[in-house]
Amino acid sequence: MFTNAKFAVIPALLLSASMWFYVDRILVPRQIADAAAAGRPRGNLSDLYPRWLAARELLLHNRNPYSPEVTREIQAGYYGRILDASRPSDPQDQQAFAYPVYVVFILAPTVRFPFNIVRRGFNDLLWILTGLSVLLWLRVLRCNPSKSTTMILIALTLGSVPAVQGIKLQQLSLLVAAMLSASVAALASGHLVVSGILLAVATIKPQLVWPLVLWLMAWTLADWRKRHPLALSFAIAMLLLLVGSQIVLPGWVADFRAAVAAYHQYTHNTSVLGWLFSPRLGDVLAVFLLVGAAVLCQPFLRESHDSPNFGMVTAFLLALTVTIVPMFALYNQVLLLPALLLLICKFDEFWNQQRVTRMLYAVTAAVVLWPWIAASLLVLSSLLLPAQVVQRGWKLPLLTTLTVPLLVLALMGLSVSRKSRPGFALTPWGKRSTAA
Repeated sequence: MFTNAKFAVIPALLLSASMWFYVDRILVPRQIADAAAAGRPRGNLSDLYPRWLAARELLLHNRNPYSPEVTREIQAGYYGRILDASRPSDPQDQQAFAYPVYVVFILAPTVRFPFNIVRRGFNDLLWILTGLSVLLWLRVLRCNPSKSTTMILIALTLGSVPAVQGIKLQQLSLLVAAMLSASVAALASGHLVVSGILLAVATIKPQLVWPLVLWLMAWTLADWRKRHPLALSFAIAMLLLLVGSQIVLPGWVADFRAAVAAYHQYTHNTSVLGWLFSPRLGDVLAVFLLVGAAVLCQPFLRESHDSPNFGMVTAFLLALTVTIVPMFALYNQVLLLPALLLLICKFDEFWNQQRVTRMLYAVTAAVVLWPWIAASLLVLSSLLLPAQVVQRGWKLPLLTTLTVPLLVLALMGLSVSRKSRPGFALTPWGKRSTAA
């Protein structure tokens, strides 16, 4: 993976620190200046706040978190004041509660504490969980790097654009990503009941989970006798969450559907494919990718839960999720972590393929590394140039973010395709053999 990894630990830490410096000292000051010039409000800007306030109001005061009154209170904290439709510079995102009600069960222990305390604690929790998820994915993928290499991978993960943005915003996507890593790690270790429960809880952000859920349910049906505990535990946990939601807020499903529809209407968000091409073409391509993924993954339905190839398929599906989910947000790219770890751990195997694969790998590596390179250049520039001049380059580390999911998905698709060919035995990574 990394030759002389011990000597690369400090550079990795510096790259990670440069990204945090870029966000704290260049990107955020630029955003504050732009907001002040345009008259846009800025409050706590914590993505945790709308969910926390909704949970507090529902559990402590029996108020509907989807109601316009609660939405206005959320805006007052998130933006610093209630949004005014007559002001064209005001944000379009209403920050209304648009989660399944059962997210309040996760936040229930925090609702009696001041938000500042909850925010600091959740921030620390995301640091820990994101770092631990690296270890869990390495276990799922059957990668066994040295301690130095593991430190490098954790440092770069915590200093990546998606992780930094997610931690700064206290985004629940990072919590969901950690739960998915724990669920798949439990499955890979044979703990199917634990895996199913964690998978159910992760559906607090259903758009990030449903492709993996569909795959795991299909995988379970392929050998129901041995694998049924996964499906049953998932179904029972989901039933408990849904019944509990109905008890605390009767008729919540209709409110949730209306909130999601309104969210897409006022944010005008679309998938990575929609941004790269057009919303309509992006939807068409997403359907083709889903069908193609189903065909590619079908040969692996009989694969054992502890097989390296099972981890490969999971990483492929999470990369697919990031690409097709109808919402582009950088923090969602934390779901690319298992695919990126696999590409790093199995560098030799990818690099020994055809020239096209090597070229794609090189381009992907350059695109993934670019944010750290650009952030480091901006940090060095800040030592010589005025802050206002350096801030003009705030876009540089973000230039490649749109293309990362598609490139990673392409590489993973090639890998899955190659290993699903007839006559190719599904053996541990790096041990190619043909069927007898």
